[in-house]
Amino acid sequence: MSRDRLTLAMVVGIPLLQMMIFGYGINYDVRHIRTGVVDLANTTASRALVADIASSQVVDIVARPPGAEQLRNLIVAGTVHAGLYIPPDFERRRIDGTRPVAQVIVDGTRPGVDVAVRTISETPLPPRAGTGGRKVPAIEVLTEFNPEKRTAVQIVPALIGVILSMTMVIFTAIGLVRERERGNLELLITTPVRSIELMVGKILPYIAVGLIQTTLVLLTGVLLFNVPINGSVLDLYLGAGLFIAATLGLGLVISTVATTQFQAMQLGFFTLLPSILLSGFAFPFEGSPHWVQIVAQVLPLTHFVEILRGVILRGATLAALWLPIVKLSVFLLLAVSLAAARFHKRLD
Repeated sequence: MSRDRLTLAMVVGIPLLQMMIFGYGINYDVRHIRTGVVDLANTTASRALVADIASSQVVDIVARPPGAEQLRNLIVAGTVHAGLYIPPDFERRRIDGTRPVAQVIVDGTRPGVDVAVRTISETPLPPRAGTGGRKVPAIEVLTEFNPEKRTAVQIVPALIGVILSMTMVIFTAIGLVRERERGNLELLITTPVRSIELMVGKILPYIAVGLIQTTLVLLTGVLLFNVPINGSVLDLYLGAGLFIAATLGLGLVISTVATTQFQAMQLGFFTLLPSILLSGFAFPFEGSPHWVQIVAQVLPLTHFVEILRGVILRGATLAALWLPIVKLSVFLLLAVSLAAARFHKRLD
């Protein structure tokens, strides 16, 4: 290890990284859920209800769409993860006490959000003058896209991204290193192929392999776990192709850093752990500290999980999911450019 600084850094860095990720990144106490509010009553009591819910810190009100349809579109697109709908007859409902005075709509595709949002359904309303502080009707909670609250519905679609991350990064991470060790790199040096062309050539064949893996995982999820596909399959494969290319680009960057196949595999697994734990795949993304969420934005799996759940479960289009698409595209361009810049057609 004294002669191999990269291995020494991995021996020290991996335990420290694991402690940081497990300590800060995993938190079931979900807070600051992005929420939209539609208040069609716009009365003193309805505004007080919104203020009380916002003060709980369980939700952050980030949008105020004009109607219920626009609110649902924001949830489908992933812009907000919950919505509070207050009907125009809010005051009448408070008086008769036979119907819920408001409705909370929850994105059931995200782990932990449903349980956290249900706590705000117990928020008391300010008593109406002359009612003597009578008990008011409860706030109804509606779980969209996963009404049965099945864990498989939340996890299985995101498994496509996790499995692709595990395989694609390792495939390309050891690609150039293996050719360097076997002497094949000498043949590449004598050809007129430019660095950027070599990087693209390394990515393209594995995109087809990744799409085959996507099909296998998707079929398994549908046939064994009854996961519904509510969106366009074409949109799903287009998003998967972009993610596969971005992940392969990360593997190419690793292959330009590592000098042996063992080091390449070490670095590949080094990036895999934070991707799984911080992407929102299995743990509530909203439960992480703000700085951890910023770090997670660098990981391509974070954005692909949003695309997978959006297309497969919420029926969103790629146009509605433009933000994660843009982030993945930027990551792909940066990764391929960095790999091409670091690769030099010489043996040293």
